Amino acid sequence: MSRNRNGVRRATGVVTALATAAAIASVAPAQAQSTAQLTAWVSDGWGGGTVTSQPAGINCHQEAWDPYATNDPQPNPTGTCTASFEVGTTVTFTATPDPGSYVNDGPTPNPVTVRTGYNYTWVMFCPNDGLCSAG
Repeated sequence: MSRNRNGVRRATGVVTALATAAAIASVAPAQAQSTAQLTAWVSDGWGGGTVTSQPAGINCHQEAWDPYATNDPQPNPTGTCTASFEVGTTVTFTATPDPGSYVNDGPTPNPVTVRTGYNYTWVMFCPNDGLCSAG
């Protein structure tokens, strides 16, 4: 503290500290998450096909699989099944079956408005011969 010529004490150090704290508090808050992950889940309908997104980012292919023909597990999808999109972006999906398969259900939901947290769409491809896990 300092004393002015009238004998009044001033708390200049405290005022400076308070002004500094106020300046720090007025800085913009941390930026909100600007992108989020979006995943295309291709279920085990045993058919094959591709899910693509617009805007581009997801191009996920599931190979057809016959669980009775082999003891091998269903192959994992290939391509890009998860991608980052700006939060607030509306993403529309197209499901295209491979020859010998059809789209049994989905993509659901479609379209997806990307939000922070978990975002997904789901699709099931089934073989034309009627063999389908949903079936």
